[in-house]
Amino acid sequence: MVRIRVAVCSVIACALLAGTAPVQAHHSFAMFDTAAQVTLAGVVTSFEWTNPHAYIEMDVPDGRAGMKHWTIELGSTSILMRGGWKFNTLKKGDKVTAVVNPLRNGDPGSLLSRITLPDGRMLSNGGPPPAPGAAPAPAGSAPPR
Repeated sequence: MVRIRVAVCSVIACALLAGTAPVQAHHSFAMFDTAAQVTLAGVVTSFEWTNPHAYIEMDVPDGRAGMKHWTIELGSTSILMRGGWKFNTLKKGDKVTAVVNPLRNGDPGSLLSRITLPDGRMLSNGGPPPAPGAAPAPAGSAPPR
């Protein structure tokens, strides 16, 4: 009788474990240089309101090559909404100024610190909006601690 119970429990445990989805770990932000900030002024080419992170695609004038395309990573949509973002906050063609933490490898990718929208409003990467009238940090300055 004991052997039957052990066998039944083993089969049930295996069936439950086989039906579970693998756990996916959240990626690190170590690829971004959080000690450096760059100010990008350009035109939004797309705004992707997706999970686990939203993205802004942006063309920025570059004196040598004409335009440089940047990908800017944001937080999750649930956190962004608490900070004042909506799925339609940005649209293709919007002229914006973004203060970002660039990729450490020098590629044109970054993590958003804050952005000035076409209407002058400033939003951060999911936290409370920056104080009214707060000026974006100059390129190369360290983020506030």
